[in-house]
Amino acid sequence: MIGIINYGSGNVGAIANIYKQLRIPHLVSGDLAALEQAERYILPGVGDFDTTMQHVRDSGMVDLLNEQVLVRKKKVLGICVGMQLLAESSEEGSLPGLGWIAGRVRRIDAGKLAHKPKLPHMGWNDVREVRVTGLLSGVDLGRGFYFLHSYHFAAARPEDVIATVAYGAEMACGVAHGNVYGFQFHPEKSHANGVAVFRNFAQI
Repeated sequence: MIGIINYGSGNVGAIANIYKQLRIPHLVSGDLAALEQAERYILPGVGDFDTTMQHVRDSGMVDLLNEQVLVRKKKVLGICVGMQLLAESSEEGSLPGLGWIAGRVRRIDAGKLAHKPKLPHMGWNDVREVRVTGLLSGVDLGRGFYFLHSYHFAAARPEDVIATVAYGAEMACGVAHGNVYGFQFHPEKSHANGVAVFRNFAQI
């Protein structure tokens, strides 16, 4: 069963609808006891880093998630700001992240961008898979995914980057370390490609 973590930030309804269409068991919950029964997790997130991280803290879920992800090694997929929370810290705020993947979230260097409006990076963009995990199986990489962000995950270990996107400069849009995965784009807004990602996550 997929546990879609509901802590007050993220498009949980759209994710749940996709799993309903796929007929894959899932739950949307902020209840610690219910989430403990899930076999893997999706950590969504929308907004700025500190506000989103504070929501997670206020929900009382940090200890539970650390236990389930770091000790019991259950798989987790962070989406958008949920991916950024996997890092140790962010230039967007002062709170520490979950620290599950070594790295820091940095603001996209607007000086390297030729597109206007320069930031945020918004709309569809193709992606490049740099390490196979199974998450992008069956995905049309040329069509890509829908993005909306001004910050990106700068991984401390190059081997933790699984996908990149070119927007002025090439930057990570997918990371993975062990049982922890993250994507910067919004699969729930990316039609067939996004559905494929959610299906793959349930199967890897």
